[in-house]
Amino acid sequence: MRTDFALVLTAALLLDTFWRNNGEHASKGPCRPGFSQSFYSLLIPRDVLQGQGIVKDTTVSSQKVTFDDCMGNEAVIFQSSDPNFSVRTDGSVVAQGELTSLDNPVQFTLTASGPHKQVWETVVQLAVSDPPSSQQNDNEVTKEEGGVAERKGNKELFPAPPPVIMFSRSGLNSSKGLRRQKRDWVIPPINVAENSRGPFPQMLVSIRSDQDQDISIRYSITGVGADQPPNEVFSIDPVLGKMFVTKPLDREHRSSYHLRAHAVDMNGNQVENPIDLYIFVIDMNDNRPEFKNQVYNGSVDEGSKPGTYVMHLSAFDADDNTTANGMVRYRILSQTPHSPIPNMFTINSETGDIVTVAPGLDREKVSQYTIIVQATDMEGNLNFGLSNTATAIITVTDINDNPPMLTSRTFSGEVPENRVDVVVANLTVIDADQPHSPNWNAIYRIISGDPSGHFTIRTDPVTNDGMVTVVKPVDFEMNRAFMLTVVVSNQAHLASGIQSSLQSTAGVTISIQDVNEPPYFPTNPKHIRFEEGVPAGTSLTTFSAADPDRLQMQQTIRYSKLNDPADWLSINRTNGQIVTTAMLNRESIYVTNNIYEATFLATDNGSPPASGTGTLQIYLIDINDNPPALVPRESQICERVNKNINGVNITAADADTDPNAGPFVFELPSFPTSIRRNWTITRISGDYAQPGMYEVPIIVSDSGNPPLSNRSVIKLKVCPCDENGDCTTLGAVAAAGLGTGAIISILICIIILLSMVLLFVVWIKRREKERQTKQLLIDPEDDVRDNILKYDEEGGGEEDQDYDLSQLQQPDSLEHIISKPPGVRRVDERPIIPESQYPIRPVVPHPGDIGDFIHEGLRAADNDPTAPPYDSLLVFDYEGSGSTAGSVSSLNSSSTGDQDYDYLNDWGPRFKKLADMYGGGDDD
Repeated sequence: MRTDFALVLTAALLLDTFWRNNGEHASKGPCRPGFSQSFYSLLIPRDVLQGQGIVKDTTVSSQKVTFDDCMGNEAVIFQSSDPNFSVRTDGSVVAQGELTSLDNPVQFTLTASGPHKQVWETVVQLAVSDPPSSQQNDNEVTKEEGGVAERKGNKELFPAPPPVIMFSRSGLNSSKGLRRQKRDWVIPPINVAENSRGPFPQMLVSIRSDQDQDISIRYSITGVGADQPPNEVFSIDPVLGKMFVTKPLDREHRSSYHLRAHAVDMNGNQVENPIDLYIFVIDMNDNRPEFKNQVYNGSVDEGSKPGTYVMHLSAFDADDNTTANGMVRYRILSQTPHSPIPNMFTINSETGDIVTVAPGLDREKVSQYTIIVQATDMEGNLNFGLSNTATAIITVTDINDNPPMLTSRTFSGEVPENRVDVVVANLTVIDADQPHSPNWNAIYRIISGDPSGHFTIRTDPVTNDGMVTVVKPVDFEMNRAFMLTVVVSNQAHLASGIQSSLQSTAGVTISIQDVNEPPYFPTNPKHIRFEEGVPAGTSLTTFSAADPDRLQMQQTIRYSKLNDPADWLSINRTNGQIVTTAMLNRESIYVTNNIYEATFLATDNGSPPASGTGTLQIYLIDINDNPPALVPRESQICERVNKNINGVNITAADADTDPNAGPFVFELPSFPTSIRRNWTITRISGDYAQPGMYEVPIIVSDSGNPPLSNRSVIKLKVCPCDENGDCTTLGAVAAAGLGTGAIISILICIIILLSMVLLFVVWIKRREKERQTKQLLIDPEDDVRDNILKYDEEGGGEEDQDYDLSQLQQPDSLEHIISKPPGVRRVDERPIIPESQYPIRPVVPHPGDIGDFIHEGLRAADNDPTAPPYDSLLVFDYEGSGSTAGSVSSLNSSSTGDQDYDYLNDWGPRFKKLADMYGGGDDD
């Protein structure tokens, strides 16, 4: 016989009634998107399955799933975890395949996806139900085997206590013929209220198998809350099959559990199919609404109309928001202050938005309100709901509803004339708006009474006062007083409907004080023109000043000279007449660009006295009062090899200007007659001419009317020229004016000087020879010259020497003295070599040969190794391009070479050892 198992529910929980009642509560509140129930138990009439069964796309149940996304469900998509069933947008369940039987209940998860990626889930269970009996009315309850009761009218199951879930066997009995199968019962979820007080463990349901009479069966449960964390929340008696909850449940921690019940024999073999048990935690109102902040800040403009949005408050309740436990309502408990009325604001009980309900918000009267807001769950039921409070601080923001008002209709002030940047009046203003805001900041304007712009009004940023300030000097003689009209306004525009006050306008009277002003020269500087050379005592002009104080003060002006660089002028003390005290000269150093400038002072007799300065500029017209002067007064002419005479250019200088200067006229005087016979003047231009040689008188005339002439003498120096056309040295000397006798005297002096030098050299040589032949006066061992021996001194090198080290090189032979071959020598005694031959001076030298003679004597002296001082410079650290001595290994060489070392015997005891080594001749 084929054996199959069905679930038979005998639970004593009125689940459908609970969910229906909750749904009714939810419908009364605001729209909450989602499914109306977290579990749906839908019944399929058994007569639908008779015959060919359910065909594809057929609605399997008249009951529906209820869902609402609060936006019309237009974009909602339902998805079923069972591919055999789907749900339409109206909530009806549709079969996706042909079904012939539904022996066991079918359960699947239904997911709804909204347009904004919201996701909601519920569980749907399908079970088969028999048609109602015609002999029973809709409200009749019958007792079936297993202790299960069924309500026929609405096809909702109501388990009767004690709750028992049985594993039952269905099939055929062969001895008694066909037997009606036992119905498979729908198993709705087990609901457990959270925060139960026990006692614990508290039994939830009994699970039994109909085979427990034949064999011993052990029961167990698995799933989260049983053998998975959190463990041991639920337990089961393995023998009796009673399932318990061991401790209070918290819906906010976990709202549902999914367990599976198992029945096995003593050998561990499964005797029944597992039963799926869904345990839902029923929400209790155990959480108060919580505000995110304890203090909320909002603002509203003063003068706002009723219904103006102010701010939003929100509270969160951890309880189920689909039930009244989590439905929060708001209300205002108190308002501080109560001005102008106690209820200036209201709050939307469902959304938490605070709005104004009455006009009269005035920041100048009440700048801030403090409101206590209460949030209560259970849809605001104060008897059953839990509450919490928060504080809302509402700041009334300022608008420009108060125009500035001047404290007086008239203001006054006074200021001395000619003063600027002086505050002459202070305007005070009152404004009830928020200080130091654009609604309070005052702006002052002068609308009349000051057409020339002498005054401006600046705002004091601290006090908001208006400071009337002079920006352009005022003159008492022009205006003795000003009548200003001033208007004041705010930086921000007045609010709509607010009119400007009459007190925003005032009059300001400014009195001008007369002060002693200094005299002034009407024309300053004053320009006049005069010819130079006017005599002293000439009246040039009258330079007078005026006194601006002509109304109240009758004053006397006195004049004095302040600056007269050349001291050419004087001024009359009373009338200002300018008179010359000396002749005016345009060529003076005090005249610049033909203008002479002097400064005068005018002083009144006021109290205190005041003075002003004036400048007189005299343009001096040039007259021909300076004769021209020849330029240059001396010159040099070079006589060329071909005896052609080279000329010299001359010109003239004149302190006057055109037309009293050039072009100049150059003439030779008529006396003596030899001048015009030997010299000529060739005109190159109006300013240049070419004369001859020696001292030549020339007459130069300017172009003035009448012209002025000047006789000048030019001194010309003539000298012989070389092949390049330049004067030679001797020629320049001769051209300087020296005669033959003077030249001969100079040559004799040079010869005497050279003779003295030769005598000195001979005397030095003799002294050296005597020193060499004289014996040492001290013992060689005590010679002080051996006390200091320095070998580590190194000079800067040959690159740092400014002198010619080639003079210290040892010549290889006498023939190469002039060429100076490389090689370092040490010269501390007179070399024994033939002396150089000096040139013999001719008896009667030609002036041109003197230079050659001197150069030849200098060259001979330079090439003479015996010339003193031959021991004045000893250089031992010079490292040049090479040495004629070669390697130092030559010290070991024999003295049989070409070098003669016999002179070492003459060097004294210190060199005796070297003399024995190298001067021994054949003995070595």
